[in-house]
Amino acid sequence: MYWYFTLWHDNGAVECIHDALRGRLREADSRDAKPSTGLIDSQSVRTADTVPAATRGFDTGKKAKGRKRFIVTDILGLLLAVHVVAARIQDRDDGKRPLPWTRLDHPTVRKVWADQGFAGRRIEWTAQILGRGLKAVRKAPAQQAQLMNAITSGSDSGTM
Repeated sequence: MYWYFTLWHDNGAVECIHDALRGRLREADSRDAKPSTGLIDSQSVRTADTVPAATRGFDTGKKAKGRKRFIVTDILGLLLAVHVVAARIQDRDDGKRPLPWTRLDHPTVRKVWADQGFAGRRIEWTAQILGRGLKAVRKAPAQQAQLMNAITSGSDSGTM
């Protein structure tokens, strides 16, 4: 099975299948097969101690030792781009990597929505270098309060 996966991955078949399925799902939802809007976010994921130290780190905000994945999805949550780094990497520092990939692989995506971690110079960079819009939005006050309560209580049930 792994032999087939590597063969199909290397010759681009996996990506073609994924793109075709995404297009069909979008059309089934009465949308254009090609997305025009994306959403980017990151998530820190705990890893085992057996994961090489060079590829993992500690996310002080989430208090998680492991890796961080940056994901760009379409409006339906269907995957467009992924980038995995050590958890210590901040959104503002390496969060731009999936944006050029999204532009290259999905040229119809003209605007990407993000949380405040992607604000600042990243918005200007996306406009100037990629010719795309990046819009950082704030959480609603109720979501901010819920998140603060979860952080102070030590629970992660309120994380987004």
